[in-house]
Amino acid sequence: MHHVVLPEHEVGERVAHLVTGRMLDFIEFDDDYALVKTVAPKAASGQPLGRSRVRSEYGVTGVGIKRPGEDFTYATADTVVEEGDIIVVTGKTGAVETFTDLP
Repeated sequence: MHHVVLPEHEVGERVAHLVTGRMLDFIEFDDDYALVKTVAPKAASGQPLGRSRVRSEYGVTGVGIKRPGEDFTYATADTVVEEGDIIVVTGKTGAVETFTDLP
């Protein structure tokens, strides 16, 4: 089995995602699955992730949170996301793109 690596193509796609929206970082793992770091939108703020319905409504799963002045921490269903937090989410590429475009 051979694996073809096209670094220019992969970097081009990553940069395109970063400059077209609110994403701070973007990693595509498969053809349609990505991990994204972004500023938490209001839809995910002010309540525990388990009650925010980001998974059921937007199709993404929160995996990490960073508050200003603190280290990254794993996200759980009980993690309360505050406005201004950095959130790391994963899911289908289209879903994470939609999530990062939320106000």
